[in-house]
Amino acid sequence: MGLLILLMIVPMGLGFYAQWKVKSSFAKMSKVPARMSGAEAARQMLDNAGMQSVGIEPIQGHLSDHYDPRAKVLRLSPDVYGGRSMAALGVACHEAGHAFQDAQNYAPLVIRNAAVPAANFGSGIGMSMLFFGIMIGLTPLAWLGVIFFSAVVFFQIINLPVEFDASSRAREELVSQGLIARDEERYVAKVLNAAALTYVAATLQSVMTLAYYLFILSGNRR
Repeated sequence: MGLLILLMIVPMGLGFYAQWKVKSSFAKMSKVPARMSGAEAARQMLDNAGMQSVGIEPIQGHLSDHYDPRAKVLRLSPDVYGGRSMAALGVACHEAGHAFQDAQNYAPLVIRNAAVPAANFGSGIGMSMLFFGIMIGLTPLAWLGVIFFSAVVFFQIINLPVEFDASSRAREELVSQGLIARDEERYVAKVLNAAALTYVAATLQSVMTLAYYLFILSGNRR
């Protein structure tokens, strides 16, 4: 039971805390006004870098913001797209940071994008193989599931430098381009630092999950 708590419940608890933290930080920083909307800030950031071809579109949902490297489009949630707050600027320009990475063939992003199909397979079929292999006592099936689930762990690990770099680019560009004052950067940092915690929590959870099942399959469960 102690091992279960360490390897499963603690990372899960951190994940819930991280989700609460990012929503709480976004709500607080949404009350700190900015001179422009998130979409306007991201557009200016991209245009100043000669990336006029990258589009910006609204998308439904809360904090559903993302950059689509195939369509070369930033898709921003309503609160970010039209929001005139430090929270909106931080999130929008974080996604613009991903567009910068894409344009520059940032190596961790290239690797992460290539790992997406394997990670999707590992989190679905791979995890099912692992679970059912243990349940029915078919060890080779479970080990095959472990191999496939390892792709999820790899994806989460390589995702960390991608997300941290995008946040760093956003904070730097917001100040250097005069979109916010230097003393306002701390407001943007609150949102982006909270978001970073969610990436760390997701990585820890996947690593601990893999470690737990490896422990079981190695015959060391007590």
